[in-house]
Amino acid sequence: MSERNTLVRSMHDLGLGAWFGGSLMGAIGLNGAAAHASDPRERLTLSSRGWGMWAPVNALAIGTHVVGSLGLIAANKSRLMKQPEAQSNTVVKAGLTGLAVGLTAYSGMLGAKVARQGHKGETAEGATEPGAHTSTRTTMAQRQLKAIQWAIPLVTGTLVVLGAQQGEQQRPLAGWVRSMRRH
Repeated sequence: MSERNTLVRSMHDLGLGAWFGGSLMGAIGLNGAAAHASDPRERLTLSSRGWGMWAPVNALAIGTHVVGSLGLIAANKSRLMKQPEAQSNTVVKAGLTGLAVGLTAYSGMLGAKVARQGHKGETAEGATEPGAHTSTRTTMAQRQLKAIQWAIPLVTGTLVVLGAQQGEQQRPLAGWVRSMRRH
């Protein structure tokens, strides 16, 4: 039986990479560009349309990551039973993945709330920046959305680092010692 897990590793990493990169680009690029629309009534709508176009791809990325993660856990179950540090890493990654999924879902709900107000002609400085005439309801949703839009890449970026750490944990100690002697 092969010990290679190229498919599930790729699913894990590509899904997570798209989730992380898409959320970071949306927060910086999409929301930033929408804030520059000359008509303040377009700002919420433009951002919402962009996020709406990204949502199905993001859902696919998240699903791909989760399937890849479960595949890696199944492929490495004997190692996980023997290595407490790998167990701890897996538990932390599972918790952070759940948190990131929850944040992403909540972000979508808040984004839909802001989008509805944009379709009604409400104005704002940007997707997550209320304007002088923005309603209290929209302002509250925008403030929450602003915090969450940075929390998602923070949590998914942490997952990238933990995945790298877990890859390092798979190296046999003897191979590490040999490589240290060469340097």
